[in-house]
Parts: sequence; structure tokens; C-alpha cells
Amino acid sequence: MHKVVFVRMNLPNIITLSRIPLMFVIVGLMYCDRLGAASAAFWLFIACAIGDWLDGYIARKRNIVSTFGKLMDALTDKIMVVGLVIALVDKHEIPVPLALITMCREFLITGMRMAAASKGVIVAADGGGKSKTVTQLIALGFLLGAPMVSRDWAYLVPSLDLSQFVEYVSKTGLVVFIIGTFLAVWSGWRYVARYKDVVFTDAGR
Repeated sequence: MHKVVFVRMNLPNIITLSRIPLMFVIVGLMYCDRLGAASAAFWLFIACAIGDWLDGYIARKRNIVSTFGKLMDALTDKIMVVGLVIALVDKHEIPVPLALITMCREFLITGMRMAAASKGVIVAADGGGKSKTVTQLIALGFLLGAPMVSRDWAYLVPSLDLSQFVEYVSKTGLVVFIIGTFLAVWSGWRYVARYKDVVFTDAGR
């Protein structure tokens, strides 16, 4: 008989999983034209980014780091990034080729992690992967900040011409996202090179 192991929903795991429904809320707010929606989307995203750090910090502090937590932390990061990237492509803020490269990388590494996990090997995020994620989050923060400035700030301070500032914020986000795409490819290659013997070796042989 196989022993059934239940995953304990501790605070770090709850924080990790909460980023999935919040991604849907953020995307919904991005398509809402009401005053304050863009600001709400931006600050919810910031809360998710802080939560990405906080869940790991609490898990290490309380010594409750788990395999489930490691896998889901990386997976929810990918869900958050891919969801927002798709929305930003639809809004013509991110070029389609960059989005396709990003999504291909994320799905490839996720599949590799699943293959490795089936053989009892956990592929946790390394320094390159974490740098990629941080860079992507910064880029998305700028791209979500641009509509907040153009809609909400412009409404609150109508006497100021914020058009150039909005353009600067938007372009900064795009440039940082390009850097994040480069890091995504680089870190993805590092994962494949490091774990290719685990993933591409037939366990039955």
C-alpha cells in the first residue's frame, strides 16, 4: 500500500498559492476603466511581489521549508508572469516575440521540473532563475505603473502634463523586460545543462 502524504497548508504555502487568484484580479483590473482600477492593479501586484519574498522568508524563519513550497513558489511565479504578459501583449505593451520566448522558456523549465520530480529530484530556483524573476517583476511593475500614472495621477493632478513621464515609465518597463527575456533564456539554458542527465535519461535503463 502506498502511504498518502497530505500537504500542510501553513502560512508560507497560503501566501504562495494566493498569488494565483490575485493574478486574475490584477488582470481584471487592467481591463477596468474606472478611476483607481489601474492603481489597484499596480499595488496588488506589488503585494504579490512582496509575498514572493515573504513566503520564503517565513518558511526559512520557522524552519518549515517543504518540497511542495519550493515547487509551488516557482510555479506560481510563472503563472503570475505568464498571465500578466498575455494581458500586456493584448494591450500592445509587450511585443509578441518577447512574450513567446518568455512563455516557451517557462513551460520548458516547468516540464523539466516535472520530469525531474518524477525521478525524485527537486529542481529549485537557482541564482540565475531568481535574477530572471526579479527582473521580470520589476519590468511588469513599470508596465503596470504607466497606466496608473496616465489615468489616476493625471486625474488627481490635472494641471500637470504627465505624458512624457508616462512614456518614460512605459519604455523603462519594456527595456527591463527585454533584459529579463535575455536572463530567461540564459537561466533556462543553465537549468537544462545542469539537469539534462536527470531529465533525459530513461529511468528504466
